[in-house]
Amino acid sequence: MTATKTIFASAVDVEAAFYEALERGDVEAMMTVWAEDEEIVCVLPAGARLAGYAAIREAWRHLFERGPRFRMHLSRQSVTQNPFSVIHNNIEQLTVVDDQQQTATIIATNVFVRSPLGWRLLLHHASPASAEILSESPKVLH
Repeated sequence: MTATKTIFASAVDVEAAFYEALERGDVEAMMTVWAEDEEIVCVLPAGARLAGYAAIREAWRHLFERGPRFRMHLSRQSVTQNPFSVIHNNIEQLTVVDDQQQTATIIATNVFVRSPLGWRLLLHHASPASAEILSESPKVLH
């Protein structure tokens, strides 16, 4: 594992850094957002369950090395939080930078934990969205 020096003050900061790294295709920046814990998990759309720092790093390296660059737009975020963890469930609209016609809608869950090093990503789980999700009205939780 690589020692990280970035201290994220909130889960929102971690999530912003995650999506910025994804859009830049920057594996080093991507790995700074992850908790330094072998229990971290990442599931990319239609992908396998990846557990541990090395497996997750390799998957992102492979994706960034071979793939196009993406732009991501988040909407309809649902947030659950307590003092030591935060869960964000987002609708992601992913667009391929060089081909604006190539888009995908994804449902993603990001779980963040608070540690002595600040907030970090513990789990990213992304799945292709069904057509129904696009027509659903957002639900308001009270």
